[in-house]
Amino acid sequence: MNTQVFETPIEYLKGVGLSRAEILKKELRVFNFSDLLSYFPYKYIDRTRFYKIKDIQPDLPYVQVLARLTHKEIIGDKRTSRLVAQAQDDTGVIELVWFQGIKWIEKTLIPGKVYVLFGKPTFFNGKAQMAHPEMELYSTDVQQRKGNLTLQPAYNSTEKLKQYSLDSKGILKLVAALLEQQLKEIHENLPLYIINRFKLTGRAEAYKNIHFPEDAAKLNEAQHRLKFEELFFLQLKLLKNKLLHSQKFKGNVFESVGNTFNEFYHHKLPFPLTNAQKRVLKEIRQDTQRGVQMNRLLQGDVGSGKTVVALMSMLIAIDNGFQTCIMAPTEILANQHYQTIKELVGDDFIEVGLLTGSTKQKDRKVLHEQLENGQLKILIGTHALIEDKVQYKNLGFVVIDEQHRFGVEQRAKLWRKNTIPPHILVMTATPIPRTLAMTLYGDLDISVIDELPAGRKPIQTVHFYENQRLRMFGFMKQEIAKGRQVYVVYPLIQESEKLDLKNLMDGIEVMAHEFPLPDYRISIVHGKMKAADKQFEMNRFIKGETQIMVATTVIEVGVNIPNASVMIIENAERFGLSQLHQLRGRVGRGAEQSFCILMSSHKLSHDGRIRLNTMVKTNNGFEIAETDLQLRGPGNIEGTQQSGVLDLKVANLVTDQELLIQARKCVEGIFEKDPQLTAPENLILHQSFKSKKDGLSWDKIS
Repeated sequence: MNTQVFETPIEYLKGVGLSRAEILKKELRVFNFSDLLSYFPYKYIDRTRFYKIKDIQPDLPYVQVLARLTHKEIIGDKRTSRLVAQAQDDTGVIELVWFQGIKWIEKTLIPGKVYVLFGKPTFFNGKAQMAHPEMELYSTDVQQRKGNLTLQPAYNSTEKLKQYSLDSKGILKLVAALLEQQLKEIHENLPLYIINRFKLTGRAEAYKNIHFPEDAAKLNEAQHRLKFEELFFLQLKLLKNKLLHSQKFKGNVFESVGNTFNEFYHHKLPFPLTNAQKRVLKEIRQDTQRGVQMNRLLQGDVGSGKTVVALMSMLIAIDNGFQTCIMAPTEILANQHYQTIKELVGDDFIEVGLLTGSTKQKDRKVLHEQLENGQLKILIGTHALIEDKVQYKNLGFVVIDEQHRFGVEQRAKLWRKNTIPPHILVMTATPIPRTLAMTLYGDLDISVIDELPAGRKPIQTVHFYENQRLRMFGFMKQEIAKGRQVYVVYPLIQESEKLDLKNLMDGIEVMAHEFPLPDYRISIVHGKMKAADKQFEMNRFIKGETQIMVATTVIEVGVNIPNASVMIIENAERFGLSQLHQLRGRVGRGAEQSFCILMSSHKLSHDGRIRLNTMVKTNNGFEIAETDLQLRGPGNIEGTQQSGVLDLKVANLVTDQELLIQARKCVEGIFEKDPQLTAPENLILHQSFKSKKDGLSWDKIS
C-alpha cells in the first residue's frame, strides 16, 4: 500500500466532506483512506437468487422477488401516514410499506410495471410484507446485472451514521469510490516466496474482492489472504520484540544444580513430581543456562503444582548465589505462598521472608538488612516488593503470580533491582487456549502443566435445578457430618446488585433455617462488608469454627482450605465459564473426594446450557478455556481487554487457529535464517516494519 496516499484524511475522499468525516471518525474510528479500506463488510447478500412469493419464510434474512406492482395508496393522516403498495407474481401477493420519504417514493412507483424487490420479509396476519424495500425496474436491472455483483456487501452502520445517509449502502458507495481511485496504489507487503508457498492471492486483488467479490470462491481467497497477512505481521512484531529482547538483555547463567536443590529434591519433596512438572523444570533449567534473560509464562490449572516448580527453580538460583522473590496480587495470596513454601522447606533449611502492607516497621527493618547483606534468599510479598527502598544484594529470579493483575511499570521496576535483569517466571491459573496465549504472550516462552499430582481426585460436578434443592441440603448435611466444610457462592454483578444482595440475604435466611445453631455455624462474606469483618469471617472458616461459608464471589483466587470439599454455586447460569472453573478450584485442595454443585433455574439460554454441561463434563481447564473462547470470543478472556493485541480486523482467533499457527511457524523460520531481515528477499518486510508507525512496543516486556 502506498502509505502516503492511504494516510490521506477521510474528508478528502470524494463524497465525504467535513460533517460526514466527523461522524465517520466518531462512530467507526475511520480517520483516513486506510481505515475505510479496512472497514470490511460483516456479511454478503446473494443477489442472484429470486424467491417466489409463496416460498418466502419469516426467518429468511433477505429475499429478492420479481413482481408486478398492482396498487399503491397513502393511508392515515399527516402524522401517522404511510405508503402501502401491493405487488404480485404467479404464486401470490406481497404487501410493501413505507413510513418515511413517502411523497417522493410514491411519485416513483408505476403500477403495472415489473420490479425487482429486495428487503427483509415479515408476516402480518399470515401475509408476507416488506418494509422499505429496495426497488429497481426490471428491464434496466437485467442489463445492469450482467456486469454487476452477485454478492452484495453489507456494512455495519449506526443510527447516527444513517442520519448522514451512511447506511450500509452509503458506506458501500464510499468504499467503491476509494477503490476506483486508489486500487493501483495498493502495493504488495509480503515477499514473493511467501505468497507462492501459501498460494496467496495478490494484495490489491484481495482488497477488491473482500469488498466487492465476483463470486464466493474469490471472496474466500481474499479473506484468506488478508487474515494470513494480519496474523503474520502480528507474529512478526511479537517475535521481533522477543529477538531484540534476547539480544539486548543478557541474563545470569545458572551453571550448576547444587546442594540446596538436591537436598530438597531427595529429602524434602513430599510427593514425586509429575512428568509435566519435570518437563517444565527442564525448560526453565535450559533457559537459565543460555546467558539470555528468561521470560517464561507457566500455565497450569488450580492445584497442578505450579508453586513447587517455582520453588525448585528458585532453589537453582540460590545454589548459584542469587536471591529470589515471589510477587502475588493480594496479601491473602502472598500469605498463602509464604505458608506453603515454609511448610515445604521447613524451618532451618533456608531463609524465607514475607513483606506485605501489613508487615510491621521493625520487621521491615530486619528484612531490608537481610536483603541487602544477601542473607535472605526467598522474599514473598505483594507489590511492596518493588518499592524503591527494597534493595536486594543480588536478585536473580522473580516469580510473578497471576500476571494480568500487574501493570507493566510494576514489572519493569523488578528488572531494575539488579544490573543484569533477573529471570522472570510468570504463573497463571487462568488457562488460556494455546492460540490465544501465542498472541497475547507471543513474546514470552510458554510452559504448561497439564496433569494433576498423584493422589488428587478430580472434583465431581453435578448440575441441579431449583426443584432439587432439598437433595442439595441433604448432601450438605452428609458431608458436614463427615467433618467437611462447604462453600455456597452467590453471584454479585454490578447491574443487578440490589437483586443479588436480596438473593444472598434470602439464601442466608433459608440456610439459617435449614442449618440451625448450635449444630451448625455459618460464616458470611460479601463485598459490602468492611475488610476487617471479612477477614474475621474468613479466619473463622479457615480455623474450622464454621462449617458453611456463604459468600458472593469475593472468595480470593488461590485461598487454600483443604477441609472444604463442597462448592455450591447458586444461579450458576449467570457466571462465565472461566469464573465457574476458578470457583470450582477452591475445593479439591485436600486428599478427600470433592464436589461441586451447580444450581440453576429451569430457564437456561443456549450458551448457559453449554457452559453448565461443559463444567459437568470436564475438569480440564484448557478444554474449558477453548469452549469459553468459542462462546465469548477472545476479547472477553481475562486480561485481554487492556492488551490491545486483539484488535484484529479480519482474522478471528477462534476460527483461524490453524492459520495463526502457520503464520507463527513461518515467522519463526524467517527469524532463524535472517534475524535482522536484511536478506534481499526479506527487504519488503523490513520496509513494512519501518513504515508501520507503531514500530516496536517495549511495553510488552514482562
